[in-house]
Amino acid sequence: MADSLPPLSFPADGEQAFHRELKRRAHAYLSGRDDHRFADVARWVKAIVLLLLCVGFYLLSLVQQQGLAFMLCYFAFVMMGMLLNVNVNHDASHNAFARTPWVNRLAGRLVTIPLGVDPDYWRTRHVSYHHVYANVEHYDLDTEENGFFRQTPFQQWRAHMRYQHLYWPLIAALSLPYIALVFDWSDRLGKTPLAAEGVLAGRKGWAVFIASKLCHILVVLVIPLVVCQQHGIGWQTVLIAYLLSQMLASLLVVFLLLGTHWAQAEFYEVPEGSQMPQGWYRHNFATACDWETSPKWMHHLTGGLNYHLTHHLFPGWNHRHYPALAAILAELAPRYGMDYRCIGYRELLQQQQRFLRAMGQQPL
Repeated sequence: MADSLPPLSFPADGEQAFHRELKRRAHAYLSGRDDHRFADVARWVKAIVLLLLCVGFYLLSLVQQQGLAFMLCYFAFVMMGMLLNVNVNHDASHNAFARTPWVNRLAGRLVTIPLGVDPDYWRTRHVSYHHVYANVEHYDLDTEENGFFRQTPFQQWRAHMRYQHLYWPLIAALSLPYIALVFDWSDRLGKTPLAAEGVLAGRKGWAVFIASKLCHILVVLVIPLVVCQQHGIGWQTVLIAYLLSQMLASLLVVFLLLGTHWAQAEFYEVPEGSQMPQGWYRHNFATACDWETSPKWMHHLTGGLNYHLTHHLFPGWNHRHYPALAAILAELAPRYGMDYRCIGYRELLQQQQRFLRAMGQQPL
């Protein structure tokens, strides 16, 4: 069983005035609209439409008589599942989709079936570790050392990493399958710090975990294999469609995230005395940025992931509020000495490449 990580603390660091003003402006924005922080009717409609498209493309794939037609419908099914995770499960993990926690849990459990990722373990990693300790070595579990990809200046360098700026798309394409096949099972078997969190405890927890994994295999692999065999479509076609669609979904998700914690970002070792060198707000401004979609309407598909710094500061707010909250941040941050960064996607990719090249260089 892995050892639990002792909590780290953030000093006040003179951030109280910024905190008060930011919260006042955010709540004034809500009250001025007579609104709430959860999903509105439009977001529920979008979720239902995506769900119907997901189910529809899945059923459509099962009636195809030709391999290519099956693969196209199957790809569309998995892509809709990916968009459901981006637009619904991410908010639900922060209890920011529905007002009722069990609805968020149920939504997360259902929409992760196409991708096979356990939503409870993912939520704990994301909310309790990544959000609290972004870019802190050993604490931000999203940047764990893996031997293939060097994400922080404190990780061991290997010769092949000098080419990581070239092979990163392959790593990105394998990220979600790796979470489902390695992270989830490592967490379940108590090999990670999540062992101390009591996620899916006891026999009931094992039953939910195993049932979800079996449901994923049944829906996305077993049923298509059986049905397609009856239509004269070989098992090789089904397996290729499964593997490629999972990798493409992973690649697209990482394309939305990759670079948001790398672009001119700071990284931190575990501090002596368990106190971070700066306050919580300054830490988040130093470790994340927002980026702009082009064209603008694309932000309706990103689930707010492009407003990544804004999301870290307002994790309990539905992503529909992020444009307004980002505008508030852009106005207030300079007044209080905070470095708010919102860059274009092209610049994000350029800075990502510079970061990967830098981390791929052998340390002196």
